[in-house]
Amino acid sequence: MPVQSAVIIPHYNDAVRLDRCLAALTRQDMTGCEVVVVDNGSTEDLAAIRQRFPQVRFVTEPRKGAAHARNRGVQETTAPDLFFLDADCVPAPDWLSVARQAVRRGDLVGGGIDVFDETPPPRSGAEAFETVFAFDYKDYIENKGFSVTANLLTTRAVFLSVGDFIDGLSEDMEWCLRARDKGYRIMLAEDLRVLHPTRSDWPALVRKFRRITQESFELRRTAGDGPALRVKWGLRSLVMLLSAVAHLPKVWRSPRLRGSPEKLRASLMLFRIRALRAGWMAAQALTPPQKRKLRP
Repeated sequence: MPVQSAVIIPHYNDAVRLDRCLAALTRQDMTGCEVVVVDNGSTEDLAAIRQRFPQVRFVTEPRKGAAHARNRGVQETTAPDLFFLDADCVPAPDWLSVARQAVRRGDLVGGGIDVFDETPPPRSGAEAFETVFAFDYKDYIENKGFSVTANLLTTRAVFLSVGDFIDGLSEDMEWCLRARDKGYRIMLAEDLRVLHPTRSDWPALVRKFRRITQESFELRRTAGDGPALRVKWGLRSLVMLLSAVAHLPKVWRSPRLRGSPEKLRASLMLFRIRALRAGWMAAQALTPPQKRKLRP
């Protein structure tokens, strides 16, 4: 049977989660599907994983960055349907079968993302925060016009028309919005689901939001880095700080948190991370481009 779909998974030094992802994926009906892991030059030895999953193809992309890895995965495959998945995700048992049908629902199709903890209870503040705020995928897709690439489907024809992912930006948002500008439509497939682990501690959250803050700013700089951008970004830093107060009810009303102790830890983390992001954004707005570097 000819290959109809390609699952493209970028990976860098996350072998335990990659093994878990591939175990969940290869238990499914892979008829007409190829799975390609694009490694970004990991220092971890992947020999055992390669041996365990002989049906999966591994390629290496020396340029660092998930955008480069995803682009390489597209280049390495010929299938007309492209399914993007992240190495730290666990696809639902019916993910492939749903994806084969869902890819026809729109030019771009984003799925649902549920979070889970990798550590035993009680939840840390970071885990509690992520449980509430990690992926608002429905808002992303239906209101903001993009899906994260942890669970995104499209076709090769659409991808070639839109062009490659761009490294250094919020590549999933930028690519989806570029597709929208070309007239392509994005749809939500609630039945296309993956699990994603919560970040377990403060350093993990800092790494995540440092990257997001930097990439979001760079995305806006593509339209120019003049005074207007700096003023708007500076104002957004104030909004970021105030958003902690606005989002506090979301924490205390969340049915996913177990009692007041978890909600308190999540609330403290909410204020801490928003204050940090606001400081980064203010620094970006005030610092000349050649001297910008985000620090915790």
